[in-house]
Amino acid sequence: MTQRIREEKGCSFVAERVQKLIAAAGICSRRAAETMIAEGRVSVNGTVVALGACADASDRIEIDGRPIGGAEEHIYLMLNKPTGYVTTMHDEKGRPMVAQLVGDCGARVYPVGRLDMDSEGLLLMTNDGVLAQRLLHPRYEKEKTYHVTVAGNVQNAAKRLEKITDIDGEAIRPASVQTLHAGRETAALAITIHEGKNRQIRRMCAALDLHVKRLLRVREHTLTLGELPTGQWRYLTASELSKLLEK
Repeated sequence: MTQRIREEKGCSFVAERVQKLIAAAGICSRRAAETMIAEGRVSVNGTVVALGACADASDRIEIDGRPIGGAEEHIYLMLNKPTGYVTTMHDEKGRPMVAQLVGDCGARVYPVGRLDMDSEGLLLMTNDGVLAQRLLHPRYEKEKTYHVTVAGNVQNAAKRLEKITDIDGEAIRPASVQTLHAGRETAALAITIHEGKNRQIRRMCAALDLHVKRLLRVREHTLTLGELPTGQWRYLTASELSKLLEK
């Protein structure tokens, strides 16, 4: 697809707005990237682009003739996010941020996706903006598994959760749910979802009057949390990265 057709018809498949890819690469904010594009400083595959242009992983994006991320080594790491931390890189309320937990990794890295402040577990972080956008694109439907402790009417909770196909008027794909442990008033469940709807699992549980006591992400796509301690991070292994890049 030519750049002109992309501008006319909008982004499709894994293509994203150029300003979004620049921001995801950590170069600047999306608004600043839009200004650079308007000033004629941004090119894709050697052609200066206008606002509305799209690109994907196969394209070469340059600002003032320099490729984005070209001089920076890509870093990929896994963080076991604790509760009480937000996944934004700037927080006006002054709350703790995950960036503070990975400040010694050797580069400025960004979360791929999000975990809300009260949730914990596996969080992939990288400075590879193109990969991040590909992993987040709905077309690829990356599975995520959470261990969730709920309280309330937990009888047949797994089957009831699997039947949910709509939350707050928004259609969702059915989740896969397994019971890890069940008591009279609490249960531990393994819930696998295929989409990234905002607070999806909490909203599903709320629809059944189940109170979420703990929500821990243990798997995302090909990555598993394993025994990584809470609040700690590690670089991805070569095998993990290879599987992540090939999917």
